[in-house]
Amino acid sequence: MTVVEQLKSLIPRKKHEPPAKNIALLVDGPNVIRRDMNLDLDGVRKKVEKYGRIKVSKVFLNQYASDKLIEAMTNQGYEPVITTGDVDIAMAIDAMAQVYNPHIHIIALMTRDIDFRPVLMKAKELGKETIVIGAEPFFSAALKNTADVVIHADAK
Repeated sequence: MTVVEQLKSLIPRKKHEPPAKNIALLVDGPNVIRRDMNLDLDGVRKKVEKYGRIKVSKVFLNQYASDKLIEAMTNQGYEPVITTGDVDIAMAIDAMAQVYNPHIHIIALMTRDIDFRPVLMKAKELGKETIVIGAEPFFSAALKNTADVVIHADAK
């Protein structure tokens, strides 16, 4: 054994870690961004980041969202998606696009609405991991029982 080989053998080797998983985080604005709930969206991001890297981060809002709210969401790192139609439909379409995105490994939905259960089911069927983030009251038991991971959002 040469001196170089001996020295190399003394250097501890790092275990090969799998690459971090990419996450699409989609927020149902009208359902969870409410004065009566006062949820900490920055805290939500931090909790979700424990599972991988957030590559897509969108908040879906209706056309009545105030400029202050849109600015606040942008400042917190979310891409606001403003829709004149049903927010749930816009979010579901985007969520399905992420389910079929080969670069996304985890679908994280922040909602309390059972309407998004089919999205979670399809994501799991196609091998994606699923996270649902919500808060009481009215956090759908069906959503919680469908997702791989459930995160309870905290108030500010």
